Amino acid sequence: MTPRPAPDWRTTDWLNTPEPLTLERLRGKVILLHAFQMLCPGCVARGIPQAQRVAEVFAGAPLVVVGLHTVFEHHEAMKLESLRAFLHEYRVRFPVGVDAPGEGGDPIPRTMRAYAMQGTPTTVLIDAQGRLRRQVFGMHDDLQLGAELQTLLLEAQTGPASGAQRPAPQKVPAACDDSGCR
Repeated sequence: MTPRPAPDWRTTDWLNTPEPLTLERLRGKVILLHAFQMLCPGCVARGIPQAQRVAEVFAGAPLVVVGLHTVFEHHEAMKLESLRAFLHEYRVRFPVGVDAPGEGGDPIPRTMRAYAMQGTPTTVLIDAQGRLRRQVFGMHDDLQLGAELQTLLLEAQTGPASGAQRPAPQKVPAACDDSGCR
């Protein structure tokens, strides 16, 4: 995916954060945006637990996990109070924005439409410069996701791969002979 500016989030409410989050406010941090619906079996069984693990594993890193509750079906069953109870029951601690309803009766919420998401769960990776770097519909492999996040975190430290020179890897001295290295 060619990096391009990530679309702004269009939300109506925010949970688990004292103030609404914006891409501009999070500039300088890598963002994992996890789009989900609380009635989506794949989101509940795999997507949300994966996002929670990322939040735990990368705690202290310049990385933020943000949930986006993007309802495109069963609108009446997934109101704000139901979402509050869901986040409490599933112990979701990361910030969660509620995607704004589509315009003019469009069943697709605004942020979901802006990102051209196919459904939920969707994992979106945004680099520290606010650029969309990867978007995966369905389950994202844990190892692949970890490698992609680490790449974005390293870029955030050393600058984007397109222009900055990375430091050369340092050689580790070892004593080696025909029997191996010690």
